[in-house]
Formats: sequence, structure tokens, C-alpha cells
Amino acid sequence: MKKDWIGKYMNEFLKADFINEIGRTADQMYQNGWHERNSGNISYLLTGSELDLVRDLKGIRVIELQCEVKDLEGKCFVVTGSGKYIKNISRDPLLNLGVIRVLKGGKQVEILGGFKDGGRPTSELSTHLLTHQERLRQDQAHKVVIHTHATNIMAMTFVHELDDRSFTRSLWQMCTESIVVFPDGVGVLPWMLCGNERIGYKTAEKMKNHRLVVWAMHGVFASGSSLDDCFGLIETVEKSAQIYMMTLGKKMVNTIEDYQLKELADTFEVNYKKEYLDV
Repeated sequence: MKKDWIGKYMNEFLKADFINEIGRTADQMYQNGWHERNSGNISYLLTGSELDLVRDLKGIRVIELQCEVKDLEGKCFVVTGSGKYIKNISRDPLLNLGVIRVLKGGKQVEILGGFKDGGRPTSELSTHLLTHQERLRQDQAHKVVIHTHATNIMAMTFVHELDDRSFTRSLWQMCTESIVVFPDGVGVLPWMLCGNERIGYKTAEKMKNHRLVVWAMHGVFASGSSLDDCFGLIETVEKSAQIYMMTLGKKMVNTIEDYQLKELADTFEVNYKKEYLDV
């Protein structure tokens, strides 16, 4: 099967729109300074005609999961590799990306291609799959999960209370478009050991009500219906966090009041968390 992958599928894989989009997104995040060394990871659910590329592939290796994702049985994902650098994805997708399929029972995945050096999926794979499972329960259009070390969001976790409501309110008040872009707010987790099933299940629990979860002193896990949607969500939250950090400790003369946030949400007809506002 390895020969078939290299001969029959490599060119199609490299030319696929979603591979080029993953590379462009990865490059932009690296240029934003969010991905030092081998930090961060991406997973992309293959749907529709995208599955034609991998439909006939047989598994090369099987990997045990730290979690159970029965809802994802048979689903295929493109994922970044463990120890790989985000900045290198666009240069060598076949080395830094792989295609996996979730096996029956949801406790194993098989590698279908990519990882040409014999590598394996990101150490955060369990959190990615648990997030995909939960977000698909909430939104059938869901496709993408990105984990990144967005600088100002990380900085904000050192100086702000770590609860969903207060963290979200502070972000909404920093930028007019924020409540429109993420009306569901953000979920916040305290510092936890990464790369295991505990943080995966905790993140998935927050994903029931939020599309972005802040990991204190670490980064964010974000979801979206496309790479642009997911990246744009992170970008907007990060901009709000940047303004928060720029104004921290300074005399605040003006702010966006709660009644104004409500006016914004009502005008743009977004279903915001009404319990987060004092109106």
C-alpha cells in the first residue's frame, strides 16, 4: 500500500485544495508568532468529495487512543504530526501531515498515508478527536480544530480571573466586533497537563457551549466550519486579548457598556450568552 500511496495518491494529495489551505493557514499562524518550535497542531475532517482521495486506502499502522470516540467511527482526518513544525507544513506536507481513519469502537485510528518518515499524529490527538466529536454533535457543518499558542490570550491568563463569564466579558468589551464573532463566548480551563485524555475530556466538555477554549498559560483550542472560520475566530479573540493587555493597568476612560453589547448582538441577530451581560 505504501507504493500505491506514493505512486497513485501523492500528486493528488499535494494538489488538494484542503492541503494547500492547511499550509497557508499554518504559515499565517507561524508569521503571527503563535507557533514556536513544534508547538500547536491542526486537524481537518474530510467530507464529501475530499474522501475520494482516501476511500480506497488501507491502513499502514494502527494507533491506540487514550479516549473513546465512537461517534467518529469511519471518519477520516488530516492531522499534523508529533514533533513537527507548523512552519514546515507548506514546504513538505507528506512529512508533516498524515491521514487517519477512526476504527470501529472509536478506540483506535489507522494511518492511511503521509508521515513519510514513519511519524505519528500529534500528541494532542485525543483532545482533537474528542473536540471534533462534541462539536459535530452541536454543529454538523463543523470541520476544523486548531490548537495554537496565541500570545496575548496566553498573557491574559496570567492577569485575569479564569472563569468563562468574566473572561468572555473582558474580551467582548475590548473590540466592537467581538460579541458578533464569538457570541458563545470562550471557555476557560485552569492549567492542566497537556497531551492526555483528562484535558481532552475537559476541553470537550467546554466545547458543548463554546467554539474556543482557553488553556491557561498554554494557548487555545478552537473549532470551526472551515480553516478560515477557525483561524478568524482565534484571530478575533487574540486581537481582543491584545487590546486588553495593552490597556491593562491604565486608567479606563471609555468602554463598551453592557447595553451597547446587547445592542450589537441584537442588531446582528447573534445568539449571545445573555447571562454574561448585566442588562
